[in-house]
Amino acid sequence: MAYRLLLIVGLFALPSATQTSRAPVLIELFTSEGCSSCPPADRLLEQLDSRAVILSEHVDYWNHDGWADPFSSADLTARQEAYSRRFHIEGPYTPQMVIDGVEQFTGSDASRAARELAAAADRPKTPIRLARTANGIQVNIDNAKTAAGVFVVLADNSGESNVSAGENRGRRLHHVSIARSLRRVGTVERGGKFEKEIALGGKARERRVIVFLQEKESGPVSGAVLLMPEK
Repeated sequence: MAYRLLLIVGLFALPSATQTSRAPVLIELFTSEGCSSCPPADRLLEQLDSRAVILSEHVDYWNHDGWADPFSSADLTARQEAYSRRFHIEGPYTPQMVIDGVEQFTGSDASRAARELAAAADRPKTPIRLARTANGIQVNIDNAKTAAGVFVVLADNSGESNVSAGENRGRRLHHVSIARSLRRVGTVERGGKFEKEIALGGKARERRVIVFLQEKESGPVSGAVLLMPEK
């Protein structure tokens, strides 16, 4: 109980320069630069960056009223739609935060984010070892807690836009850990192991690399790990 209280109280404190540890919890934020309710959620996600593995996933269904989000992707919209079916909600919305593929809620709800992150940190996770290689990354998993797909994400460390049209016209928006590609690279069985070198593109060293384990395409996440860009 004391650990949980400390986590909640300290959740939104700014990290020190040497603070690098993150819980193996995946926090996804479905967001858009065309949505006026999204900037507070974007800021909350950045506050969570030192505490968990985060992903800013920009959807494309807000690309109207003269502004197309340069970070948006139809593939990320499809991922959010899969979550909508799994959670039995009417359809995708922004901002939506999903923690470990288990809980979803309005992405700007800081108190709910604190509670769900504390709960997720208590759940057993599969350790994932991740290292950069000459061609990409080496992924090693032993004794997986559950059968799962192995997913690799490349994410821009940060990005900004001067929005000239739409609901956020005139605003300069800042984002962190912006998903640019997300792909399934294999599977691991319960109690099994996964060892594989994954080739990545030329800009991979300049981007965050995130590996996570997820049941099916939108089920519970049983582990996550992050490599920061090389300086």
